[in-house]
Amino acid sequence: MTYLAKPRLHHPTLRCNAIGFTRRDYEGKISTLCAGCGHDSISAAIIQACWELDIQPHRIAKLSGIGCSSKTPDYFLGQSHGFNTVHGRMPSVLTGANLANRSLTYLGVSGDGDSASIGIGQFVHAIRRGVDMTYIVENNGVYGLTKGQFSATADQGSVSKKGVANADSPLDLVTMALQLGASYVGRGFSGDKQQLVPLIKGALSHRGAAFLDVISPCVAFNNHAGSTKSYDHVREHNEAVNRLDVIPPRAAIELEQDPGTTIDVPQHDGSLLRLHKLDGGYDPRDRVAALNLIHQRQARGELVTGLLYVDPEGDDLHGHIGTVDTPLNALGPAELGPGAAALAKINAALR
Repeated sequence: MTYLAKPRLHHPTLRCNAIGFTRRDYEGKISTLCAGCGHDSISAAIIQACWELDIQPHRIAKLSGIGCSSKTPDYFLGQSHGFNTVHGRMPSVLTGANLANRSLTYLGVSGDGDSASIGIGQFVHAIRRGVDMTYIVENNGVYGLTKGQFSATADQGSVSKKGVANADSPLDLVTMALQLGASYVGRGFSGDKQQLVPLIKGALSHRGAAFLDVISPCVAFNNHAGSTKSYDHVREHNEAVNRLDVIPPRAAIELEQDPGTTIDVPQHDGSLLRLHKLDGGYDPRDRVAALNLIHQRQARGELVTGLLYVDPEGDDLHGHIGTVDTPLNALGPAELGPGAAALAKINAALR
């Protein structure tokens, strides 16, 4: 069983937004991810952001690839259009959908394996083309569905559950998005709802390519070599009648961080994640300054969270190529086939 349906009934006193929807109307099925997974916190933030923006659920198209993160669209916006693509190909499918029907709000959800490895080419071209979308990467540094191998965003020197150190340099999708011309770029932490919800609301309201890298801890792959309570140790010293993995329930990591501060956030495996939260004096309109700040803080072992860059006058793919205002899938034969005379005029202009 891959999903659990929620009861249709809800409390009659639930608050409604400006268009008469309760927060429950933006939810999906019950999550089957590991208890405490940061991805569920991101889903909750997406639900809250869409409810607060008064977006009609059926006006949103949500797309994903393959992975733990790409399962999450089933857990939010159950009344929206949805498309689960093949591994790494979500950006291309989203681009085609956006070109065919520009009237919808497009939300792409992916993971660090889906976007930074097999889908890196798709990510690059969707961002550089300025596709009007909110692109969220739920970044945990591992392949959660295939037992925790390092992804391309894993920090150099980090140790896997098998005790193997990662020798490769990581890809930083935030700096890539800035260099590729994304007009809205931010980074958040799944447990910081006060920061994450406004970031998502800003991305959904922005015209152009909006990219959010959200650090999302994985609770499943923190058992390590040498532990007498690790899965491997138990399997080696136990005569089992079958093979079952049990993921112990963990509490989701949540925090309240003041703007302008740097804090260490303990992870489930005992490691520390150092986050620096931008303050109100930061100007997000300077792309070069954003790149410099990321590199300066990275040298200190810190991840910067907040709205890193926004272009208030940013355009999107439709503006670049000059499509008509009417969605292409709504055009009729007369508009799509202008006739022999128009074709002859085009051909003559090319001679």
